[in-house]
Amino acid sequence: MFRRPFSFEGRIRRLEFGLSILIYYAYLSISTGLANEEQYFFIQLLSMIPAYWFILAQGSKRCHDRGNSGWYQIIPFYSLWMLFGDSKRGINRYGLNPKGEGNEEAVEESDL
Repeated sequence: MFRRPFSFEGRIRRLEFGLSILIYYAYLSISTGLANEEQYFFIQLLSMIPAYWFILAQGSKRCHDRGNSGWYQIIPFYSLWMLFGDSKRGINRYGLNPKGEGNEEAVEESDL
C-alpha cells in the first residue's frame, strides 16, 4: 500500500483510496486548526498544495483501476462510485489489477 503516493501512474484498490481520503481530511483538519488565524492563511495555503496533489494522484489511480482516465474524478459524485465500485478484472492499459484477479488469464492470453 501507498507505493508512490504522489504519482499519477498505476492502479490502486478501494481500501487504499478510502484510506487516502481519510488521511487527506485528517491533514486538512489539522492544518486548518493550526492556521486558524488570518495571519497564517498564506502558510495554510502553501501547506495544502501537497495535500491536493496527493488526493488528485490517488483519485487518478483509482480511476485507472476502474478502466477510466484520471479526468473522470472531476465528475460530481464520481468519487463515491470510485469508493464503492469494483475494479476491472485483469490487466488494462494502466497496469495489472492490484488485487491480482484476472492477471494470470490476461498474461496467458497475451502469450498466444
